[in-house]
Amino acid sequence: MQINDLFNILHNSLESKNNGKKISLKDMAASLGISMRTYQDWKLGRAKPQAAIAVMEMLGRLEDDEIIRAVRKINKLKD
Repeated sequence: MQINDLFNILHNSLESKNNGKKISLKDMAASLGISMRTYQDWKLGRAKPQAAIAVMEMLGRLEDDEIIRAVRKINKLKD
């Protein structure tokens, strides 16, 4: 699996959560605080952010309940 596959899976999952309503690259990039071009490059595999690869590998080593707990803690840090 390539990093762009991960971004596409996550993007599609967020659209599904949004009742199937499409989320533009521009809107997704804005919500992440990055440029649309950067996000587009990630989704197309033209750029491969090393931190994203490491984060996904770390999450992959956790059990499902641990992933949920970690993501909830991360979400609380945003506030």
